[in-house]
Amino acid sequence: MIYFLFLQLIGLLILVHFIEKVYSLLRGKKKEKNVVTLLESDTNNKSSININNFNYNHNNNIPQLKARMLAIFKSSLVDPPKELNSPASMDSSTNSMLPNEILHHFLSSDPSNAFSMNFGNDALLAYSPSKKPSVHHGMFCGLDNIYCAFMGGLNNLSQLIKQYRLSKGSNDAMFTIEAYRTLRDRGPYPADQVLKELDGSFAFVIYDDKNGTIFVASDSNGDIGLFWGIAADGSVVISDSKELIKASCAKSFAPFPSGCMFHSGHGLMSYEHPNRKLKAMPRVDSEGIMCGATFLVDSQSRKSIMPRVGSEANWAVWGPQA
Repeated sequence: MIYFLFLQLIGLLILVHFIEKVYSLLRGKKKEKNVVTLLESDTNNKSSININNFNYNHNNNIPQLKARMLAIFKSSLVDPPKELNSPASMDSSTNSMLPNEILHHFLSSDPSNAFSMNFGNDALLAYSPSKKPSVHHGMFCGLDNIYCAFMGGLNNLSQLIKQYRLSKGSNDAMFTIEAYRTLRDRGPYPADQVLKELDGSFAFVIYDDKNGTIFVASDSNGDIGLFWGIAADGSVVISDSKELIKASCAKSFAPFPSGCMFHSGHGLMSYEHPNRKLKAMPRVDSEGIMCGATFLVDSQSRKSIMPRVGSEANWAVWGPQA
């Protein structure tokens, strides 16, 4: 009898230990960060993909594009410079497209690999990994509801990883998200200073789904082409493909200014010359028609500088104020 009770006790202890292990594993999974990364080499020949709400449809009747990245944000999320919207678009022989038409155009250029991610009706990101080797690689990464489409490469990535205390396996897009999150969560540096620390050729678009925030930047040399424009419904369209932007936005488009950053809550500014204002210069195409605007640093202007003290020396200040 005693032996039987002893066996029951042993069995009960084993069961309790098993339950504790399962509980610990479940808790550990909840603490893990939700990370999604897609690099240029992560291509496949599947006819469809559905990864964490990444979906796409395809149509082979649309001509091929060399676009690798597309972002579309409704006017409820972002207020672009008014000079970007050209009145000539109304009279253009080529009509601007609606967001769903632009997305369809993009995805159809690479139906085997391209994917998109929709955030309700306000924002979407799409990406197509390149199959060809390129000096300027690209990647798409998602981390804790922050998503980044990154083009190019950072020469000092290893140094930045150590500075921000990130894991050694972090890539350019993951670092960019972490740098943005540091700024968003009231980090000690102004945004212009953080971007000045990036050594390399780069252009990126970040969408923060939690806060509904957009952050875009391009390197000072303009080595990575980035373009933006206005869709038929007033949405802002951003892509690395001039052909896609031109076809989508008619005459309301322009190159994204090099050495500049755009934040949906703070607007467009030069991070190279944060004390200077930007001046919109009308662009004229080969037909002599005004086509959006180019934004240049106005060397004659100067912004008033607000002192950065304590926790105010951060993202919320967004550099010198006008």
